[in-house]
Amino acid sequence: MDKIIKEYSNGEVVIIWKPDLCIHAAFCWKELPEVFDPKKRPWVNPKGATTERIIEQIKRCPSGALSYRMENEKQPEKKQENITEVEVIKGGPLMIRGQLKITDTNEKIITKNGLTAFCRCGASKNKPFCDGSHQTVDFDE
Repeated sequence: MDKIIKEYSNGEVVIIWKPDLCIHAAFCWKELPEVFDPKKRPWVNPKGATTERIIEQIKRCPSGALSYRMENEKQPEKKQENITEVEVIKGGPLMIRGQLKITDTNEKIITKNGLTAFCRCGASKNKPFCDGSHQTVDFDE
């Protein structure tokens, strides 16, 4: 069965949305509601902000559900980085950007590239990854 992939373009950038990957961290619609509004259909308005601002917001997506490519490219842009970045989100996950090799409690190895959200609140049902549960357990650290 094929996974759903939606694309929205403003003529410069194509916003790619993979709903099966979304963990509902809500960074997109809380930080750029002019483009991302879950109460509207379609929920993505690619003309609601500048291309640069849209790209900046997409790069903050912790699950990879949002990505982008420039209109004249065939594949989503992949950023090569040698530095691993870590950001603690107040009331939310630990965000790590970079190439990761994770060994889970069953010694299964998981590789991640890009932005990955790790649970800090302890309530995630998808540990060690964030599933947005911090929003329902009043986590504010």
